[in-house]
Amino acid sequence: MASPQTTTRVLVVDDLVDARWVLTNLLRIEGIACVEAASGEAALHSIRQNPPDLVLLDVGLPDMDGFEVLARIKAHDKAIAVVMITANGNTLDAVRAIRNGAFDYLAKPFHNQDVVLTVRHVLAETEARRQVRQIRDASAAPDLLMTKMGHSAAVQDIQTEVERVAATNFSVLVMGESGTGKELVTQAIHARSQRAGKPFVALDCGSIPDNLIESELFGHEKGSFTGAHQAKAGAFEMAAGGTIFLDEIGNLPLAMQGKLLRVLETRRIHRIGSTKETAVDFRVVAATNANLLEMVEKQSFRGDLYHRLAEYTISIPSLQDRKEDLVFLVDRFLAQTNAELGKQVRGPNAAAWELIQAYAWPGNARELRNQLRRAVLMCDEPNAMITPKYLGMISGPQVSGPPARPGEVPIAIPCWSEAGVSTACLLCGSANELLKAGSDLPLKELTARVVSQIERSVLLKVLEVTQCNKAQAARMLHIDYKTLHKKLKEHSIASNQTLKKQRALGDEVR
Repeated sequence: MASPQTTTRVLVVDDLVDARWVLTNLLRIEGIACVEAASGEAALHSIRQNPPDLVLLDVGLPDMDGFEVLARIKAHDKAIAVVMITANGNTLDAVRAIRNGAFDYLAKPFHNQDVVLTVRHVLAETEARRQVRQIRDASAAPDLLMTKMGHSAAVQDIQTEVERVAATNFSVLVMGESGTGKELVTQAIHARSQRAGKPFVALDCGSIPDNLIESELFGHEKGSFTGAHQAKAGAFEMAAGGTIFLDEIGNLPLAMQGKLLRVLETRRIHRIGSTKETAVDFRVVAATNANLLEMVEKQSFRGDLYHRLAEYTISIPSLQDRKEDLVFLVDRFLAQTNAELGKQVRGPNAAAWELIQAYAWPGNARELRNQLRRAVLMCDEPNAMITPKYLGMISGPQVSGPPARPGEVPIAIPCWSEAGVSTACLLCGSANELLKAGSDLPLKELTARVVSQIERSVLLKVLEVTQCNKAQAARMLHIDYKTLHKKLKEHSIASNQTLKKQRALGDEVR
């Protein structure tokens, strides 16, 4: 077997100086380049900066368990081979290492020749696998999900669904909370489809004014309306041969829903001001964070359009429901932000990790990314670790406020400050008041009314904090501007009402 080239890099991780010296010198004699790390954090930092081909990882490290380091390495890059170095005769450690993703293990004390043979075998095997991956990837679309969302069972299930539906021409409805990665899933569907070489056009239905949505979707001719100084192709024309992504489809006005349904059924578009129709080949994927079936029941979304869009449905769980992806996402966002800011922040310390894992992440991966970017920016020392004080809102208490009165069930809702969400307060009594007003209400209606009162209270509080700046309020609530306007209208909230409420509280808006 040929010797590995000198470009091959092995990372030796051991807190004992003598052990590192023996291993690195042994491998350098064999023509293998080595780097060293004396702790788990140092190893992870080295991997983020320049991933090695192989990691020799000691189980016993001073700052964290070797198996935790193994898990974080695999979350960062599953392709990195790891050989665990275990205590003499500890069979349980060896079995655990293999089960957790290690390629092989070495037991202390080891013979020099065993080390060389193991390293050569692993490097040869990983090189063979790399070549197979290159051949496979050359004939397949890129895999976008596992490298961006994580490696949890939930993400693997989504990847399976993507691969199942991508080869078809089905319309797909992607459902999930804001920040869960709906557009990533849509891009993966496009990348895996036969349309991968054609355009991918995304349109946010929640960010376009009602009077412009038809033009954005279907285009217009010159002079067809005031301001139409030249002809413009719509999103469907621009997506010809490829995929059109209709994000936040639940915000589409009812009048436009009928026109969209006709386009989906006929595959023909009609520009504003034009007298002719144009045939367009496209595949549509829509996304929503709303419950469209409930909207259909309330007649705010067309049932026939829903069934036309939902030929295949993919649901993305919240980050709260797949917290095993946290390690991967933290490493990924940390590496991105370090590269962007030219820093080398090493990651969260133990206390910060506890907060990250305990927090509910209502804004999902987007909120996690924003918090980490802020934390890295605030770390002034080049090699600092993220501590709880850098984690902003999630470092505060999650629940505060007066205790509930006997017989009441406290309902936790966000409490807002100018810095964002800082604590949570308790809203009590809504259910009791409604029960007094009408004790014969069924559970479903009672719950709906309580939720409506809570939603109205949150909207009023956010408008107070933002001094009626609706754009800022929408950002704080992780919803689009159009949805905020819709909610304010539903709850009969106007700016003057908010101003009166503030003045009544002695809070003049400046």
